[in-house]
Amino acid sequence: EVQLVESGGGMVRPGGSLRLSCVTSGFAFSNFDMAWVRGPPTEGAVWVSTITAGGYTYYPPSVEGRFTVSRDNAKNTLYLQMDNLKPEDTALYYCARIPLGGRQWSPTPTDYEYWGQGTQVTVSS
Repeated sequence: EVQLVESGGGMVRPGGSLRLSCVTSGFAFSNFDMAWVRGPPTEGAVWVSTITAGGYTYYPPSVEGRFTVSRDNAKNTLYLQMDNLKPEDTALYYCARIPLGGRQWSPTPTDYEYWGQGTQVTVSS
């Protein structure tokens, strides 16, 4: 069974940092492009970042320069380092698997195959 389990969320003040993790199982993690998404799942989700199976990264302008996505294939784990957090970053964050050959830049909610349950990030003073 494919499983994606996010962790690392919490409440942080503006300008602070958080590091999210997504531990995966049930599939060949190293073969897949992975994404971070925030907001309501499926239809309401907004793309945050992508890291390809080859290690290339993509970000929307809203987080470019502040967020860094990475992966540890030996641990089947995806990470999102979030720096200089802003109130507008407040959301439920999900990791998601992109189908083989799927859209890497600015995917839409229907482009993802699997979602985790999410981890809440709240940025507030």
